[in-house]
Parts: sequence; structure tokens; C-alpha cells
Amino acid sequence: MRKNILFALFVACITMALPVRAQLVIEITSGADQLLPIAVVPFGYSGTSPLPEDVAGIVESDLQRSGVFEAIPRENMLSLPNSSQNVFYRDWRLLKADYVLVGGVENNGNGTYRISYELLNVLTQSRVGKREALDVKPSNFRDAAHFISDKIYEQLTGIRGAFSTRILYVTSEGDRAAPTYKLQVADADGHRPQVIVSSKEPILSPSWSRDGRNIAYVMFRNRRPSIFIQELASGKQQQLTQFRGLNGAPAWSPDGKKLALVLSKDNNPEIYTLDIATRRLERMTNHYSIDTEPTWEPDGQGIIFTSDRGGNPQIYRLDVRTKNVERVTFEGNSNTRARMTPDGRYLVTVQKNDGNYHVALQDMNTGRVQILTETYLDESPSIAPNGSMVMYATSDRGKGILSVVSVDGLVKYRLPSAQGDVREPAWSPYFK
Repeated sequence: MRKNILFALFVACITMALPVRAQLVIEITSGADQLLPIAVVPFGYSGTSPLPEDVAGIVESDLQRSGVFEAIPRENMLSLPNSSQNVFYRDWRLLKADYVLVGGVENNGNGTYRISYELLNVLTQSRVGKREALDVKPSNFRDAAHFISDKIYEQLTGIRGAFSTRILYVTSEGDRAAPTYKLQVADADGHRPQVIVSSKEPILSPSWSRDGRNIAYVMFRNRRPSIFIQELASGKQQQLTQFRGLNGAPAWSPDGKKLALVLSKDNNPEIYTLDIATRRLERMTNHYSIDTEPTWEPDGQGIIFTSDRGGNPQIYRLDVRTKNVERVTFEGNSNTRARMTPDGRYLVTVQKNDGNYHVALQDMNTGRVQILTETYLDESPSIAPNGSMVMYATSDRGKGILSVVSVDGLVKYRLPSAQGDVREPAWSPYFK
């Protein structure tokens, strides 16, 4: 089945519009015990001009860090077939591979390339699905590779892949006394970063709209915080709030029509919602405590937020219609910065115990809590759109980095930056 992916889409638009910066680098720190062995064979290519990217290498890296697959090293491969017709299955049985991905790249001669691929089951000696082909521009080889990774992941797990998604994060670079803050967007693997906005004053709390076209964030100007929204493709920016006091923690509603946010314009931090089209504000909490860090439930019927109304910071749920509030977390000295998995089954928080801050996962059906991380200064968790991984900020040898952990806690990898500290990650939704 041929699919035309010339990617004149959102990702390509912002890639052209924004300057490139030093990328994050993946360092896998631990993996699960039971992994699915797969061989991703280097794609065949008979052309003379070098290819812009190693597609098979990108796919292998994607699948390896998913925590589901174990890639057969290239140097161990006994043959390098580029189609199912050239595969000798005994070679792959000897390597204990369950699946083999083969493919090839052809120059179409019109400024595009055709990338074809097949997934093969070694046990049944048969193809999984059909041989597929993508037509791509040279600048979109990474997009094609992530697309293939998504397809393979879904075919073998039944779960939609998230390799074609993107991440937002904030870097702090230069003199620590007067750093430059940069809000950046990159592929989910840290490649192709672009600066969205740069400032000598802090940038906080980036948040994606559900369709991935717009973002919201807090940026200080003249030492006062304001909330902005920005269209990624065009770079068009709008300032939404500039109230006295706090203007913070914007979170898009599932329908993209409202933001939940924190304002202290009435002398106390409270949760509000803001209709983006009409600019109508609605106060959602009314309590003498500090209410902050709102996030929407996937169905939009509730807002999860942090409050110290019980003494220590814990997570509460606000019913959007009735404005009734109930406590959600009870374990740990405190729980903050909650995020919910897309299916609403799990709640991820930053839990404090004995002075250490770890990423925790709470089952919303049973109440069971699992600590996912072993680092000590964790903050700002953000969940992949398929609910499989959690990205968060932490510290390593005094430097802010991003780390990722699977929701079962077995797979971990880091995304340190070559330049400065990295904070405030936000994982994008699916783009279509």
C-alpha cells in the first residue's frame, strides 16, 4: 500500500520557520527484562548521493527506547536483505529475532525519495501486513522514520505509537546570574529543536492545545508574569492575561476553547477558566488556601489541581459543573503537579517523601500508588499521548535535565542538553 507523505504539514511548517539549536541526546539508563527481539536491517539504497538520514537507524532507536523491543545489533546480522524475497529466515532464528524489518530507499528523480518497508514474522515466515511505501522530501526523512516506527509499534502491541509527537521544554543558558531563557520545541527523541521564544526573564508552564497547533505559556515582562498563547506554524502570539499578582499554570481544555489558569488578582491564588474567544473569566475555586497547577480530565468534566487546604499540598478534583471539590491523593508528605493519562485510569504526580521528590503513579480505580523514579529532585511530569511514558525534569550533577520513565517504572532514559539547564517539559498530543 503506497502512502504519499510529503509532509507539507504542521511539523514541516514550524521546522522551516524556526532556527535550529543544539539537540537533546538520549542516554538509556535501564530497560525491562522481557523485550521483543526485532532486527531493523539497514535499508537498501543503490544511489550515489548520500542520504540525508539513516531511516532504519532512527526506527531502531525509536523502538529500542520504547521499552518494548530489543534491537539486534547490526554487527551481528548475518545478511542484509532489503525485501522479503531476499530473507533467509534461518539467519534470523539463529539470532533469536522474532521480527525483521526490511526496506529500501529509491531516488524518484523529482526531488523526492520513495521509502518502502516490510515487517516480517520469523516464526511464521510471513509478512505482517503489506509492504508499504512513502514518498518524502529529503527534509522529511526523520518524519518518515518516526511514521514507520509508529506503524510497527502499533502492529505489534495494538497501541498507537508516539514517536511522531513533539516536546516543549525551557532551557536556561549563559550566565547563571543573568541567564537567557528559551522555550523550545523538538521531536520526541530530542532531535530538530527550534526556539519558539527567547527572553532574559523566566518562561514557565508550556502547555499544548489538544490539536497540537497552539501552545500556552507564562512569560515574565518587567518582572511581572503574563499568560500567552501562540500558534506554532505562524508564530503569531497573543497575550491573554496581565492581572496584578500571579498569572500562571495555563492548561488547555480538551475542546481547545478554554484555559484553566491560576490568578491571584483577588488577593489569593485561585483556579479560573478563561474562554479564549470571548475572554470571559470564571472563578472555579474560592478558598483561603493556595490553589494552583490545574489540569483537565480527558473528558473535560473535571479539573485536577494542587491545594494546601488540608495542610500540606495534595491533589484535588474540581467538578466543572457543580464546582464541588474532593481530595484525590492521600499517600506521601505531599503531592503536586498532577497529570492524568489519556484514558483517565492513572494520575501522575510529584510525591514528596522524607525530603525527596519522586514521580508517582496512582491508579484512579484502586488507589494504589507506585513510585516510578529513583532520582531525588523530580518535577513537571508530562505524559505521552498513548499513556506509555512519562517525561519529567530532574537534576544530574547540579544540572537540570529531562528524563523519561515508562508507566510501569521499568524503562528509563535521559535527555540531557549540551547547553544549559532543561526544565518544564510538555509532551504533545497526536497531530492527527
